[in-house]
Amino acid sequence: MFGRKKGCFYGEYRCVLSMGFSALTVSAIAALLAGVTLSSLAEFLEALPGLIVLIPAAMAMRGNIFGAMGSRLGTAMHLGTFELSLRKGTVLRSNVEAALALTLALSFMMGLLAWGATFVFGITAISLTQYVFISVFGGILAGFFMLVLNIVIASQGYKREWDVDNITAPLIAAAGDIVTLPMLFLAAWLVLNTPVMLVDSLFLVFTLATVVMMHHYYVRRHKEGEAQRILTQSTPVLLICITMNIFAGLILEMELESLIASKALLILLPTFLNEANGLGGILTSRLSSMLHLGLVRPERIPTRKAQENFFIIYVFYLGIFLLIAILAHILAVVLGMTSPGLGNMIAIAMLAGFLTVTVLNIFAYYIAVMTYRYGLNPDDHSIPLTASGVDLIGTVFFVFVVLALGL
Repeated sequence: MFGRKKGCFYGEYRCVLSMGFSALTVSAIAALLAGVTLSSLAEFLEALPGLIVLIPAAMAMRGNIFGAMGSRLGTAMHLGTFELSLRKGTVLRSNVEAALALTLALSFMMGLLAWGATFVFGITAISLTQYVFISVFGGILAGFFMLVLNIVIASQGYKREWDVDNITAPLIAAAGDIVTLPMLFLAAWLVLNTPVMLVDSLFLVFTLATVVMMHHYYVRRHKEGEAQRILTQSTPVLLICITMNIFAGLILEMELESLIASKALLILLPTFLNEANGLGGILTSRLSSMLHLGLVRPERIPTRKAQENFFIIYVFYLGIFLLIAILAHILAVVLGMTSPGLGNMIAIAMLAGFLTVTVLNIFAYYIAVMTYRYGLNPDDHSIPLTASGVDLIGTVFFVFVVLALGL
């Protein structure tokens, strides 16, 4: 899967490019649907002030939790330790337990942090109980779907001997966007249309469930297992990721009026971030597996093998970011939504995309190397940290280019 073959660059990486472009194209089309959902539900963003602060973190968390799970399963396949079984003690069972526990705990924390950020920065926003209800209710519904999808991808990849490192991240990222937004807006609709007492009661239920789960995994268990190891190592990192995504949400909240005024940008934004995350997932999954297999050395200066993988990401970027700009503009026109024009859409995607991908290559490499050097599992840290870093950096560059073009 990673071994060198004689011949030109394309001959060596033909399978990677073919599978990667296929997965990224599917994820782009899927993410555009998420963008249409976001643009068509702009009234929720106005009716529930501060809701957009939660959206980048919620969308990213699905990819962070389940993308990392997919990366771990991919590495297990490379190492020959994967078994298509949910028996206690298997790699798959441990990852399922960890993913469910992380979904509950981090959705709860996400709601708290989103409310806290708006409070600290003096932004008018919904209440604490509403934030937590939307985050946990939407997160649990989306999480179950993502778990099933991850198992399906892993099982098919295992049976067909695919290199799942090249397809899991973009597919999971796209599915996370498609599923998370409707589930969040369903929760938001319930907040607007159900008695406050019910929302407050469910807030207490979610709080109790989170405390019980954390006690079970972090306190009561004395014998360390794989699920507990994943939770222990992943939780601090994912909290950092949530914080970065909350800052991305704050940036969007400050520019919400401009985004709503040109709804084509709301279609492009989640697709832009999704594809950047897909590229980051491909790179970090490959680097993680190659570090485990000894094909990439954890050097201060990226080795030739690592540099070749950077180049692959740039190749993906050129095709995919041009595609999403054109499709987002066409969708906006067809749906009768405002657009800054095809030229501006391409300029935003290509300029912001180039800046984001350049930072992504550097960031992803050194995150993988540092975690590997310190004896941590890159699968648990590389994808979440890279994805959330890309969300924040990508949001900054996206807004910067929009403002620079005077849109």
